[in-house]
Amino acid sequence: MSETWIILGAGSAMARAFSRRCAAKGDHLYLLGRDMPELKRIAADLQLRGAASALAIAFDARKPAKFESAIAEAASAGGVLNAAVFIGSMPDQAEIDEDPGLIDGVVQDSFTGAARFLHQLAPYMEANGAGTMIGVGSVAGDRGRLGNYVYGAAKAGFHTYLSGLRNRLGRKGVQVITVKPGFVDTGMTWGIEGMFLVASPEDIAERLMVAVRKKHNVVYAPWFWRYIMLIIRNIPEFIFKKLSI
Repeated sequence: MSETWIILGAGSAMARAFSRRCAAKGDHLYLLGRDMPELKRIAADLQLRGAASALAIAFDARKPAKFESAIAEAASAGGVLNAAVFIGSMPDQAEIDEDPGLIDGVVQDSFTGAARFLHQLAPYMEANGAGTMIGVGSVAGDRGRLGNYVYGAAKAGFHTYLSGLRNRLGRKGVQVITVKPGFVDTGMTWGIEGMFLVASPEDIAERLMVAVRKKHNVVYAPWFWRYIMLIIRNIPEFIFKKLSI
């Protein structure tokens, strides 16, 4: 039986890889993002790959007035309703240090915009008593680090929000998954120095599919980042504040 997926940030590399897997199952796909010409090209490709339908919808995390209409359109498809959030922005930390006004946009893109959208979607899924929400955060949210602490703070807030939402919606039969990727080969990470153990978007998409099937709560992607971040979280603060990681 086909399902309906709302994909936020559908133009991102991880979202495309995940959407292709949904299309192969014959799901209905609502592709939300800013670049409408690109989203329409993606939608056409997904239909060729087997999607029951694929529709591009304009979405901006900083313009919540349009959230409800997008949700209502996707809900009208009927069947099991799901959502996957891939949005976020990560300016170079040096740029933010130079212009603190950039913080607001990072927080809206990486936390509050997604949280507000999911909060408006939640009543629809509670009424259905089924479905899955996937929130893609980041290992950066596990501890504030010198190179990206504003982005990390936004993702930490998103992780906490998803934890509470999981507690709420789990009582109604709705699954909420928090995903914490490490370094992934995407446009957001292009050009960043010092990356290691870089995963492909396809690797992450496969991890998400497994998490949905097995009803996981919190997953690191790839799996070994759970142990890397365990070590990083437990470095004593007097040592950690001297490190450039």
